[in-house]
Amino acid sequence: MDSISDIDFVQVITNSTTIKIISSAIILFIAVIVLRKAIHSFFKRTDFIEERSERTLESMFNSIISYAAIIGFIFIVLAEFTSIGRLLAGAGVIGIIVGFGAQSLIKDFFAGLFLLYEKQLHKGDFITLNNTFHGTVEDIGLRFLKIREWSGKLLTISNGQINTIENYNFEHMRVIEKVTTNFREDPKKVFAALEEACNRLNDEKADYLKKDLKDDPIEPFQVYGMTSLNDHYRGYQYTVTGLVYDLVYWTAAKETRRVIAETMYEHHIAMAEQRVELNGHTSQEEE
Repeated sequence: MDSISDIDFVQVITNSTTIKIISSAIILFIAVIVLRKAIHSFFKRTDFIEERSERTLESMFNSIISYAAIIGFIFIVLAEFTSIGRLLAGAGVIGIIVGFGAQSLIKDFFAGLFLLYEKQLHKGDFITLNNTFHGTVEDIGLRFLKIREWSGKLLTISNGQINTIENYNFEHMRVIEKVTTNFREDPKKVFAALEEACNRLNDEKADYLKKDLKDDPIEPFQVYGMTSLNDHYRGYQYTVTGLVYDLVYWTAAKETRRVIAETMYEHHIAMAEQRVELNGHTSQEEE
């Protein structure tokens, strides 16, 4: 009697729909964890592609695995209540109905694939999205892109909503700093001061400059020239440029501004000032 009851108990457990669904969920969950660890270990041990590209591919593969597990679980649940053959037979009608509601999902999916294929960005890049959002890429998925803003906020935007991407991390960046002086300042004096600032930058900040195969700067800090004779009706505008490594762009830009400001101050060069003139109207009382 005990053996018969044990067999019946096993058959009940085996034929239980709830147990099958829970078991499938557990198996899929474990499979996702194992596959993610395997992918992470694979990219960690290989170096045939750039590190940023490896992080990007790893993030995308993790997203694909998660979506595949969810879709697989949905089919397993449906198989317990209906025939997959019948479901596929009616897929034409269902596809038309679902297609209208899944347009944004499909758009996000293909947009994510194009982001990966065209290498528009990598995980860890500092970017500007749609001329509005600025931050570091933290995750690239098939549907969503996550960027961490400088304030610490995490922005999640669907791939289909991305119109423009400004990427500040593509091997090199050009520092472009503009200086506007008073009209009364002698341009020869300003040029001499800016040349002095560039020489100081090339000496003190040489590590920031992008080098060629001979380890020489491709484009050192230099005075590009006078770029405006009347910058917003305030004065003469001069521009300083320098080609630097992308990873140090923000630091190089800050240091360039600091050195220029110190040099201009030491040479007593007056910068342009915003002035607002108010025309007053006086009236005399008639006697």
